[in-house]
Amino acid sequence: MTFSEKQATATAYWTVGPEQGELRSEELPALGPGEALVRTLYSGISKGTELVVHHASVPDCVAGAMAAPHQAGDFPYPVKYGYLTVGVVEDGPDGWDGKTVFCLYPHQDRFVVPVDSLTVVPDGVPARRAVLTGTVETAINGLWEAGPRLGDRVAVIGAGLVGGMVAKLLAGFPLARLQLIDVDPAKRAFADALDVDFAHPDDALTDCDIVIHCSASESGLQRSLQLVGDDGDIIEMSWYADRKITLPLGEDFHARRLSLRASQVGMVARARRHRRTNTERLALAVSLLQDPGFDAFLTGTSPFAELPDVVRRLADGTLDALCHVIEYPDSDFPSIETTR
Repeated sequence: MTFSEKQATATAYWTVGPEQGELRSEELPALGPGEALVRTLYSGISKGTELVVHHASVPDCVAGAMAAPHQAGDFPYPVKYGYLTVGVVEDGPDGWDGKTVFCLYPHQDRFVVPVDSLTVVPDGVPARRAVLTGTVETAINGLWEAGPRLGDRVAVIGAGLVGGMVAKLLAGFPLARLQLIDVDPAKRAFADALDVDFAHPDDALTDCDIVIHCSASESGLQRSLQLVGDDGDIIEMSWYADRKITLPLGEDFHARRLSLRASQVGMVARARRHRRTNTERLALAVSLLQDPGFDAFLTGTSPFAELPDVVRRLADGTLDALCHVIEYPDSDFPSIETTR
């Protein structure tokens, strides 16, 4: 039976209530001009943001800004959310068939998007590792915001997925000092894998030129104020969603002339906004993944059918992960009739 006789379908993960997710079947649209049909190979769970969605904790005031590029539905739910997907083009414009691509698309086994939404994965980057493209992009944006200089003393607080990624990229900079800081002593092994010095917050070195905060904790942000030197910069990369955070800005914050700036990947960092596009930023991110050292961020794999349970286990803490990878089954699929 051809596609024109029976609409092709896909399966996607939806958040359907507070701490509730399920796989749903949906129809795929016909392939239009400039569009591609992508069969998903892997998707990654961005634990911080996706668990905020899972808990239905996205604040109304930023619901529009926090929408993923190909999100369906609205916060709090039902919503189809996610943005770390790698697949292979099964049909599309000339020259696209068979290409491995990254897309900021939710967890779904097949999807149709404009080819402008796709980033080609270089031959030297394994498809599984390429799910990290979106996180590398976030780290790049944070570093463009921070602007580290030759000989700087830098601290990264929070050895999670984003903090670790920032530290991984900074390890290639000509810095005088770099520390990855976390309250969990078990994170030392992760820092060692990244070839980065590790420290507990109590033992971290002070007088930093830049502190990049990624722990999503009030105590971590407060410690950032203590570690940064006079006239120094704190780059806040954590997102607290609907949580309230208290900072001691009345002590020596003004006297030391400290700067606290937010970094958010939705827009290219101000320092590069007029000279780099989102497309160029993504292309840079995926090119960096030729380094096998990034495999340290991939901490587990589960089949697509188990995704609702995986999200639940990540949320309740019974599954620990940096980036947990979802693997999709390989099966035959009818070609979509084009309208080109």
